[in-house]
Amino acid sequence: MSLALALMAGPSADGAWCAVVGTAELGLEAAAAAGVELRRTILVPDPGEAWLEVTAALIDVLGVVLLRAPAHVAAKDVSRISARLRQRGGILIAHGDWPRSEAQVALRDVEWVGVGRGHGHLQARQATVEVQRGTAPPRRARLWLPDATQVIRRVDTAPVLLRSVS
Repeated sequence: MSLALALMAGPSADGAWCAVVGTAELGLEAAAAAGVELRRTILVPDPGEAWLEVTAALIDVLGVVLLRAPAHVAAKDVSRISARLRQRGGILIAHGDWPRSEAQVALRDVEWVGVGRGHGHLQARQATVEVQRGTAPPRRARLWLPDATQVIRRVDTAPVLLRSVS
């Protein structure tokens, strides 16, 4: 979810209206910390059987829709959403599997910073972000997701660690 929010944060910060459909696990504080503008974000945590209609309607009026689709999505439903996205120029970020996606983005080799041997506080997280487009070789980059100052950035320097209070 953190990677999906990071992908949504850019358009959101640029003024796009966004929606999150089909996931009750979204943490609003985490979304805001990732850069998502909550005043321009619509939440539909449980659309039930109407997920397709809800998603299609939101694509009609919003720039970005983050969707947690059901486990099985029919090919005709994928075609309907894809056509709508092309017509409207929208962006669909699928949290989980989505058939015929243009790119798949995944986290690999996740490491947390700040936890000692059974004590301490989580302060930052590093992960390798892998992007797979079609049959091309995957592209990878090591990122702070986020660093100790809540910034998402490439891993090129050590993070600024916050002092823990004992």
